[in-house]
Formats: sequence, C-alpha cells, structure tokens
Amino acid sequence: MPVKHPRVRPAAVAGYFYPAEPEVLRQSIEDLMGAVEKQQDSPGALIIPHAGYIYSGITAAHAYARINSSTGNIIRVVLLGPAHRVYTQGMALSSATHFETPLGQIEIDQEAADLIRDLPQVITSDESHAQEHSLEVHLPFLQYLLNDFKLLPLVVGDASPQEVMEVLETFWGDQDTLIIISSDLSHFHDYKTACELDKNTTRLIESLQYEAIGPEQACGYRPINGLLCLAREKGLGIRTLDLRNSGDTAGNRDRVVGYGAYAIDSA
Repeated sequence: MPVKHPRVRPAAVAGYFYPAEPEVLRQSIEDLMGAVEKQQDSPGALIIPHAGYIYSGITAAHAYARINSSTGNIIRVVLLGPAHRVYTQGMALSSATHFETPLGQIEIDQEAADLIRDLPQVITSDESHAQEHSLEVHLPFLQYLLNDFKLLPLVVGDASPQEVMEVLETFWGDQDTLIIISSDLSHFHDYKTACELDKNTTRLIESLQYEAIGPEQACGYRPINGLLCLAREKGLGIRTLDLRNSGDTAGNRDRVVGYGAYAIDSA
C-alpha cells in the first residue's frame, strides 16, 4: 500500500562521491560492473567501501558482482555504515519513508525497522542520516542491480560488537535479505604503510579477530566488528574479494585510503 505522505531523505553527496546526472551515474556503475568477473554465489553479508566511485568503485564492484546471480531473491537490504558527521549513540534509524538518489527513490522497510526499534541500542535520528555518505554511496549500485527491494539503513555510532550483532542476528538466515557493512580501511598513510596495515587488517577480518580491529584499521570498525562477532558465533567464514587503496586507483601515494571487499556466505 503506498505511503500517503512520504518523507524523503534526499541525496546529499550526488555530484561529489558519484555523478549527479542519472545517465552518467548509470553508465559509471555499468562500467565498474563490467570491469569485474560476475560470480555465481549468494552471500549473506558483504563488507564494501564507501569512498568516491573513482577511488573505491572498483573494489565495491568486486563485492556487488556477488549478488548478480541472486537479484531475483533479494527483497531487503540491511545497510550499516559508520557515523562520520554527527555523534550517534547506538544505531540510528531514519524517520524517512524513502531514500532518494539520482536513480529514484527506495522505500524504507518499516516492518524490518519495527523488529528492532525497541532494542535499547536503536534510536531514530534524522540528523545522523542527513549528510551521511557511508550509506548513500551504496544506493545507486543497489538500484542498478536489484529490480525491487526495500532498504533498512542504520548509521552505527557508539555501539558494541554485541549490540550490532543483536541487530544483525534479527535478519540473519533470511534468504531474501542481504546485509551490507560499509567501511573503508586505513586512512592517510603513505602507500607502503597503508598496504601493510590493510593486509594485516584483512588477516584479522578473515580470522574473525574483531577485538583487534579499531579506528586505525577501519572507519567502519564498529559495524564490521558486529558482523565478525556474528560470524564467529555461528561458525561462519569470510572471504576477501578485493584489496587496494586510492594510490592504486585515482589518488597519489603520499596519503592514501584503503579499501577492502569481503563476503560471508549465507549458509
């Protein structure tokens, strides 16, 4: 049933992190997806970076290639990203009914939100969402790849791994749901240092050692750690799909940002 009075969270970083013109944006995503090999698996969760497309888009495409074969099944995306702009206590829902990008509007899954909104670590904060890019940059990829889906976006602030895990566990095992954790890796080191740091962080992620991952390793360490906590609890493994940094893509090598893509299988 359509919402009578939609409340739309408009795009905040179109024209900055990704193209603002719909056709240019669509072509940009098409080019990125065409540059990676399509896969035949159906992950339950992905860790994907959130920088500008010229920097981290190819790493994101390596992750998004994993959902190409299952686009007919995914009807809900649970998207968690770190708070960059506003201090957020816990995990923030939005009161919006739709999130908008140049490719159109995405309906927020109110039924999914109702499943978690009474948890003590879950709040509603439109301020947390208003300028947050860590969630928004993923939306055009999802609109390009998925025919029809609803979104549950959460900005993760000061929340423990167990608190994040509790939210994720609510949706884990649902074959119609994809969980996406948005995070870049190290920030603003020289190229050699960043490569060493990010390789070590990747080893920690692969071995589910979330206790050793902090803000120096990944800006989205809190949602990452919640996912790794869940994976350890359920005896799941995680695979690295791609690892590089801005010095490999569109930036100089004096101060780089690291990007990694990782997948956890749905079963």
